[in-house]
Amino acid sequence: MFSRKPFIRSTTLLAASAASVILLSTVVAQDRGASVEVAAVGQQAPGPVLNPRHPESYVVRQGDTLWDIASMFLRDPWYWPEIWQINPQVENPHLIFPGDILSLAYLDDGRPVVQLERGPQVAQSGSGFERLSPRVRSSPLDDAIQTIPYETIAAFLSRPRFIDEDEIDDLPYIVAHREGLMASSGRDVYVRGVEEGEPIGTVFNVVELGGAFVDPDTNDTLGYQGIYVGQGRLDRVGDPGTIRMIDSEREAVVGNYLMEEEDVSHQNFVPRAPDSNIEGQIIANLSGVSLIGQYQVVVINRGSEAGLEPGHVLRAWEAGQTIRDTQRGAIGQKIRLPDEPAGTMMVFRTAERVSYALVMEATTPLELFDFVRTP
Repeated sequence: MFSRKPFIRSTTLLAASAASVILLSTVVAQDRGASVEVAAVGQQAPGPVLNPRHPESYVVRQGDTLWDIASMFLRDPWYWPEIWQINPQVENPHLIFPGDILSLAYLDDGRPVVQLERGPQVAQSGSGFERLSPRVRSSPLDDAIQTIPYETIAAFLSRPRFIDEDEIDDLPYIVAHREGLMASSGRDVYVRGVEEGEPIGTVFNVVELGGAFVDPDTNDTLGYQGIYVGQGRLDRVGDPGTIRMIDSEREAVVGNYLMEEEDVSHQNFVPRAPDSNIEGQIIANLSGVSLIGQYQVVVINRGSEAGLEPGHVLRAWEAGQTIRDTQRGAIGQKIRLPDEPAGTMMVFRTAERVSYALVMEATTPLELFDFVRTP
């Protein structure tokens, strides 16, 4: 564990997530022991590099995210776990709140570590933000800053978006409507495949089978997009049973599938590089636009099977075009131009062979089949 005594100078930085994650981060920092340098233009380094324009001090503000703060101080924000230090004298040291002060101090060997100084609590009023006297925080997980803008991915966490090809035959499905050809909120549908012991009142997500996710490397179908239709409550068990639609974003039709409602608690992700070398591609864009930019969600053809976990950061690369070099001959030789770095993304949900990622930065618009790799 780091001691506070060797610190000889300070500036400020970031920190925070779940307690178990921070403990892991501290171990990573101790094990690697890599020194941190200020980044020069075009310089590449195997470990954390300070942003040359980092401020000397920073007080956490309402609306900040960990990624934003990390980017102010580090060239590559996914390296922040390597410089985070837990202060055992601070209550809930793994969380940071608006008003807190985060200080970057240097050990005798030159390695930086981040210190947390708890500031007065900050509340929002009609005229802006006001500081409150220090007091016990009643809901620290709700007040603490998030790693990324949670609202951009909340729906992708709470609703089924991926249907594995192997599970389709086992999913319950709508076989008929009680009235008409389509069902919306307040109407009943008949379903097959619900287990006999399923309790009355169980809520299911109703999903439509969307397009296939195809691996461009093997041409294998990895699964299908699950398009959220709404929610239904089980009112009668049987074959068929009865589902009452209690919420709908679109009309439920025969053939829609039922998937159990997922209990996804509020998550805070730890930005870090994967432990292994990942090489994949963007295979779907769930934002409905042709060019992909910041805070849009993409699907990549690598998942937990390849070692990806929520919080892993990948660098996106614009795929180099194949052209003909006609300078030496009329026909010309085919050559492939180099891939160019185009942004970064953070994985927030994984399946066995695919992952969902949020684009954090895009220096150029991303497109389908651009590459993603370990940074």
